[in-house]
Amino acid sequence: MTALTLSTAGAATLRADALVVGVAKGAKGPVVAPGAEAVDKAFEGKLATVLEALGASGADGELTKLPAPSGLKVPVVVAVGLGQVPDKDESYDEDALRRAAGVAARALSGTRKAGFALPVEDASALTAVAEGALLGAYAFTAYQGGEKKASGKNGNGKQPVGEVALLGAKPRDKEHKAAAERARIVAAEINVCRDLINTPPNDLTPEAFAAVATAAAKENGVKVQVLDEKALTKGGFGGILGVGKGSEAPPRLVRLAYTHPKASKTLAFVGKGITYDSGGISLKPAGHNETMKCDMSGAAAVFSAVIAAARLGLEVNVTGWLALAENMPSGSATRPGDVLRMYSGKTVEVLNTDAEGRLVLADALTKASEESPDAIVDVATLTGAMVLALGNRTFGIMANDDAFRTSLHEIAEEVGEPSWPMPLPADLRKGMESPTADIANMGERMGGGLVAGLFLQEFVGEGITWAHLDIAGPAFNEGAPFGHTPKGGTGSAVRTLVRLAERTAIGDLG
Repeated sequence: MTALTLSTAGAATLRADALVVGVAKGAKGPVVAPGAEAVDKAFEGKLATVLEALGASGADGELTKLPAPSGLKVPVVVAVGLGQVPDKDESYDEDALRRAAGVAARALSGTRKAGFALPVEDASALTAVAEGALLGAYAFTAYQGGEKKASGKNGNGKQPVGEVALLGAKPRDKEHKAAAERARIVAAEINVCRDLINTPPNDLTPEAFAAVATAAAKENGVKVQVLDEKALTKGGFGGILGVGKGSEAPPRLVRLAYTHPKASKTLAFVGKGITYDSGGISLKPAGHNETMKCDMSGAAAVFSAVIAAARLGLEVNVTGWLALAENMPSGSATRPGDVLRMYSGKTVEVLNTDAEGRLVLADALTKASEESPDAIVDVATLTGAMVLALGNRTFGIMANDDAFRTSLHEIAEEVGEPSWPMPLPADLRKGMESPTADIANMGERMGGGLVAGLFLQEFVGEGITWAHLDIAGPAFNEGAPFGHTPKGGTGSAVRTLVRLAERTAIGDLG
């Protein structure tokens, strides 16, 4: 992974392959952002003029490379857009800084060291720049270029920037050092989450995912328990077993538990982990299967969030439940019309085997509820309906508590993860009534994302605060990279879960 350092050098004296500066969109043209004063001086005070002549405006995500003048120790200056110049008494938007750092880091692939002289007014801005740079530097190359070379380089294409040196921070300041370390940990775990999502499903089976989680848990002092198909059968986990019974790769339920001796609150995170989703007997149409390795993104986010909480030493107990299965059609697969007896004892008529995520989550939610946590948050690439409602970059939030839903929305926005609160209309529950079972796994087509949330709510323990994050849109980016977001797995929801854990640790659960 790209190294992160807090440099004591100034912009004029730093020795590196490139120097990143910010440029904002002013009323009369581009404006050089704070942090780049020495660079502007090297351009004889005309950096903004030069950038404007090259077509730069300071727009969010815009990037311009230009040769460095003789007054600098770097060969290249990279100017990255920060969007609108903030009002006089305001600071630069942290998410704009995060996105800009990501754009710059991605553009600097193949370089050994890059200095980042973006506006760093406080520790919070430092975290944003550091996170953006480390996330933007991400590359998934494990399957490119044949056998890995002894040097660790693998594949065709350039390697991520080797070192990001942050300028303007205070390397000896406790708060700044802590902010940098937090950014290292959170970015590292998000990138692990991305690796899991990008791994082909022939390699990432439920058993393989469970093995990865087990190894990471042991390395970080997290307790782990893995229920295999025999234990799931003995325990009566009909939802997880029903989804996985069509595959040669049997399902797993993984419990991760991070505990802190001084913690007074416990959070439970539950993740949908469909390592490949063919739709089962209700087979997906052509063109909808190619990216279905990403259907375990919720479980990957939960896994990474628990490990991040452990590495950060947060004063809160966090339990992660990974409901892992592969949804395949075969002679043994669950059929439309079958009835499954869930871990809760409720029966579910399966009307569509492609509505499988809610089945594995239902069992995991019931199991998580038995431990009476202070709150449960499940994360899932659950419905195409949520993508239709909110697009590819925003996840939906449903909850059985309005204040908790609002708090999660605020947290997500704070860490730069677009989200939107969604309702759970009681009238849609009627559509899931079944003449055969206690409930059907499908309801009305319109409002399908809300129907899925209502289904999950049925399996949450009495009196437990619960929220559901449907990350079907932002979990996997099929388009071009943008900001600090790569093509492929994104690590959506990890930052939200980690910040929720941090807030809970200081007594601000919401």
